Amino acid sequence: MLQRPPAGTIPDAPGSYQFKDAEGRVIYVGKAQSLRQRLASYFQSPANLPARTAQMVATAESVEWIQVRNEVEAVMLEYSLIKAHRPRFNIRLRDDKSYPFLAVTLDEEWPRAMVMRGQRRKGVRYFGPYAHAYAIRETLDLLLRSFPIRTCSDAKFRRHQRMGRPCLLFHIEKCVGPCVGSVDRQTYDQLVGELVDFLAGDTNTIVRRLEDSMAAAAGNLEFERAARLRDRLASVRKAIERQQMVTERPEDLDVIGLAEDELEAAVQVFFVRRGRVVGRKGFVLDKVEDLDRSQLVAHVLEQLYAEPVLDIPKEVLVPASPEDPGLWEEWLSSSRGSRVTVRVPQRGGKRSLQQTVSANAAEEFARHRLRRSADHNARARALRALQEALDLPDAPLRIECYDMSHIQGSDYVGSMVVMEDGLPKPSDYRRFRVRSVAGNDDYAAMEEVLTRRLTALVAERNEPFDEQVARRRHRRFAYSPQLLLLDGGKGQLGVGMRVLEELGLEEEIPVAALAKQFEEVYLPGRTEPVRIPRQSEALYLLQRVRDEAHRFAVSYHRQLRGKRMTRSALDGIPGLGPARRARLVKELGGVRAVRAAPLGELLALPWLPDAVGQAVYEALHQPPGQRAG
Repeated sequence: MLQRPPAGTIPDAPGSYQFKDAEGRVIYVGKAQSLRQRLASYFQSPANLPARTAQMVATAESVEWIQVRNEVEAVMLEYSLIKAHRPRFNIRLRDDKSYPFLAVTLDEEWPRAMVMRGQRRKGVRYFGPYAHAYAIRETLDLLLRSFPIRTCSDAKFRRHQRMGRPCLLFHIEKCVGPCVGSVDRQTYDQLVGELVDFLAGDTNTIVRRLEDSMAAAAGNLEFERAARLRDRLASVRKAIERQQMVTERPEDLDVIGLAEDELEAAVQVFFVRRGRVVGRKGFVLDKVEDLDRSQLVAHVLEQLYAEPVLDIPKEVLVPASPEDPGLWEEWLSSSRGSRVTVRVPQRGGKRSLQQTVSANAAEEFARHRLRRSADHNARARALRALQEALDLPDAPLRIECYDMSHIQGSDYVGSMVVMEDGLPKPSDYRRFRVRSVAGNDDYAAMEEVLTRRLTALVAERNEPFDEQVARRRHRRFAYSPQLLLLDGGKGQLGVGMRVLEELGLEEEIPVAALAKQFEEVYLPGRTEPVRIPRQSEALYLLQRVRDEAHRFAVSYHRQLRGKRMTRSALDGIPGLGPARRARLVKELGGVRAVRAAPLGELLALPWLPDAVGQAVYEALHQPPGQRAG
């Protein structure tokens, strides 16, 4: 039970606090201007607390805190701790989309335009995000007619550079061909700068420059050049039409819209630069905490700008004033390096724009609730049906399934996939490379994999909680499944029962085996398998998790086999060590490209000695069985 810390031990200073459960896991992270006053609010009668707060306090066993210098540092510390621990009682962002950006790689010798996802990289200028990658490609296709910079990969660029021949994009005038030296550095850099300015919203300057250049070319009787400039101008204007003008003046601002119910909230963000919408982002928040609207807006700001998608603008429009607005303005201003205003628009075009974004959030929330209702009901029925069919003590909210993959005993691997609440949880998937099994023995391989996983479960439960270790990794193995599912029949079931008994987990973790031939489920203590009806949602759920485990195991096996075959193709060649081999494969674009490369291309590589290039060519082109070694 949670004990109140002794009076006077909690500092009257800003900081972050963490509630922990009996196993030392962080279950809630908060921030406060005064740690003493905020924590005191939790130690009162549960009847006076909101329901979810009372549940959190009842679950907690201890509370700790970290003191900082000011509230802005408390915000950053809170975000870092939430990201590290993923507490179950904190508001959760659920966004399964990896939003694509249009990126210009300014850090490269010859910058290129490309679609990029995931973590941002220094030296790259990002524009977006876009809802769909095809929208970027359509926009980029238009812009390349006016700003024909390269879009090829580095490997392809170097390949055409060596061959001295440009690719098709050069011939259709969508690239100026820097790989073959058809453009000087100054002209190319000017094209890149114009594209970046255009994407940043500075469209009027580009249009005026093209109009002036076209008029000058026509005046000098350079009609072919004038015609090309006219075509560029038409493409630029067509791209401008795709960007919606939403403010009267060329302003930079972010507009946040919100729609919510008691459990969730949908957020839409429009990124406006130079008066035009250059990107948008949407996500859903699980309201695990009891929040009013101002607190919810504060959490949205924290989630959105702790790792901003684009540069923070001078103004952020919100649907309601956040809790402690001065704090958030100070935090955003320190991140931007200049003054940032957070406000609720009251009248005029900005209020209309904010209402439009909120309407988008409401529409997306309605669609989300329809999907959630249908999906949640189906998953709940499947879990209940599975509990009844297998006579489980509880609904199997966490299912772990194991499968093995190999070819005649080589590259033996095992997979563990996890389903929580009937949905795959890829962050908890695990792959095992079998170490102790020689030859084809699925039972021994399964025993090794299960022993390693369940031993890790017991070990993580028993080890003392360490704050630094918890920040580096999440204790995912410490959660036991409500159903351990094995791909196979009676033999695999016997292996699973034996491992559970050896570790003393047989009373805690139910185990079952799903035979593929007749889709029968084998259970401990039953001589006959359980036959779940073919149309049952329970059987469909078991098949999904079994097929996912099989897919995950096979993909890992193919990966290992591919690496082994790649090593064998270039292994043992005199003078071709690991560094040269890696560089050769990277520059030519793969082992197949190395095999297909003519001898002259290999000898033309300045860093590869001629004798080694000759040896590589001979090793890859001589008949099988004649190669030395």
